[in-house]
Amino acid sequence: MQDFWNERYAEEGFSYGKEPNEFLKLRLRGLSAGKVLFPAEGEGRNAVYAASLGWNAWAFDYSSSGRKKAMSLASERSVDLVYENFSYQELPNDWRDFDLIALIYAHMPDPLREEIHPRLADRLAPEA
Repeated sequence: MQDFWNERYAEEGFSYGKEPNEFLKLRLRGLSAGKVLFPAEGEGRNAVYAASLGWNAWAFDYSSSGRKKAMSLASERSVDLVYENFSYQELPNDWRDFDLIALIYAHMPDPLREEIHPRLADRLAPEA
């Protein structure tokens, strides 16, 4: 699966465009900016958007091609973005205290979702 996404994101242009997901835009409206995590972030459009609103945006995906485009988009939009390449299972223990976790089109099979969702929820700040 990693090869599929690396090949897809290596293509010219952005697979899903550079603008953020509309649902995300609606949900972020009116929220105070904090620290947000974007798992399976692909080419970075959503994390870059959040960063443009003042969020401390962190993202991960196992596609190195996706990360390359995300960092290019962040540079183009003059925002900071923490973006690393790893899988859900490799999520570092020190990635914690997020005010928000945004799963946008983060598809996964049921057994993996049952494992990963609680692990992600454990990364939320106590008051989140």
